[in-house]
Amino acid sequence: MATKMTREAAVARREGVLQAARWCFLNFGFSKTSLDDIAKRANISRTLLYKSFKDKEDIFAAVFADWLVARQPAALEAARAAGNPYERLLNVCRLMVLEPWADMVGAPMAAQFYDVCDRLDPDVSANHRRVAHECAAAILGNDAAAEVFLLALDGLLADQPTTAVLEQRVQLLADRFVQPQVKKGRG
Repeated sequence: MATKMTREAAVARREGVLQAARWCFLNFGFSKTSLDDIAKRANISRTLLYKSFKDKEDIFAAVFADWLVARQPAALEAARAAGNPYERLLNVCRLMVLEPWADMVGAPMAAQFYDVCDRLDPDVSANHRRVAHECAAAILGNDAAAEVFLLALDGLLADQPTTAVLEQRVQLLADRFVQPQVKKGRG
């Protein structure tokens, strides 16, 4: 007789599948990743994949949504937090760009990851962009500046920089939009 899986175990299994699938998609690409690849990496049977996901596209959409959407509440909170605008902008960029970039930089198929998501689930990509815009606008004070900031931020990724290089670039970009507050000494 099969035992019923606890909610915690089901959540842990799903998280394991999403991590395994993300690794496969980043290393093999969407088209060359099979459900068998994901199942093997997650240490479960292919049949168990079908209990949670209808197909590979469904898994990919779940990976992308879990990976990015989970960061949005923290980014919105960082944008609305007290403190200087420079630090708030850096915190939003860390959550929405730097941390996801660190997860995928150097992976053989990273460049196609966002393109596949745009094709399979454009709503997730659009929502991510909308939240990033909302965060930037809350900090910068207007929509036009937020849009220019995000376009410039997109450009920083064009040559697939290392995480350290991207972080330096983001700091330089943020500095152009909001000046960091420098504590003045008594003199």
